[in-house]
Amino acid sequence: MISEIQFNKEIDLIISNAIREDVGDGDHSSLACIPETETGKAKLLVKDEGILAGVDFAIKVFEYVDPAITVEVKIKDGTLVKYGDIAFYVSGSSQSILKAERLVLNAMQRMSAIATKTHQFVKLLEGTETKILDTRKTTPGIRALEKWAVKIGGGENHRFALYDMIMLKDNHIDFAGGITKAIEKTKQYLIDNNLDLKIIVEARNLDEIKEILQTSGVYRILIDNFDYEDTQKAVKMIGDTCLTESSGGINEKTVRKYAECGVDFISSGALTHSVYNLDLSLKAV
Repeated sequence: MISEIQFNKEIDLIISNAIREDVGDGDHSSLACIPETETGKAKLLVKDEGILAGVDFAIKVFEYVDPAITVEVKIKDGTLVKYGDIAFYVSGSSQSILKAERLVLNAMQRMSAIATKTHQFVKLLEGTETKILDTRKTTPGIRALEKWAVKIGGGENHRFALYDMIMLKDNHIDFAGGITKAIEKTKQYLIDNNLDLKIIVEARNLDEIKEILQTSGVYRILIDNFDYEDTQKAVKMIGDTCLTESSGGINEKTVRKYAECGVDFISSGALTHSVYNLDLSLKAV
């Protein structure tokens, strides 16, 4: 996984690029009718139900736009909220508040949706040993925000990107000439380049799991698109040799049954690619 320093750099890049994209050479709507010296106060109003996420990100946005802005937090990230709740109050330059408004809302609405969906999966897995993971199926340019939201919702992050973990999927295996060749080449590559990266290998059937188990050095086996019966067989075959992960179209209706097969992790792209934004608004007070 990436370090906290790397993660914070990603967040800083998201903010600077988003403000560049949205503000350009100036917020002319505000500049045209609001004096530079005007100050004001606004509230972040919740108009939906779910898990709130993005408050800490919003603080970073306001600080970036104008360090003189103050934020009074009323509800913290990870809290279950309802219609009418006020997450925070923000005070300071009216122009600065308006400049930051859209980025704050866009980010918080999406992050809250992801945290809410993740929380639903976590609740469905209660009583099992299985943990829910996100994937790389994220919105380009804001992956750090979406993976942050998964953590706020109680889930865990898979690899962040292509550089922090080895994951040998079906195409890698086919292009490399088979599972054993792919694993052995990968292990040698890590030695040659002095890299310490964990290796996950995808299996498409039980025969491929048998082949993976014949080679050491695999951190986790991805049991991909298996039915319940074969997942149970796979978990039994793997035993304590390495960790297990189920994936492939797993949703709220099926996640519990896959967990009961005994897998350590379930990964779901739906946590980040199939959500509906929570309704939030920033209103002057």
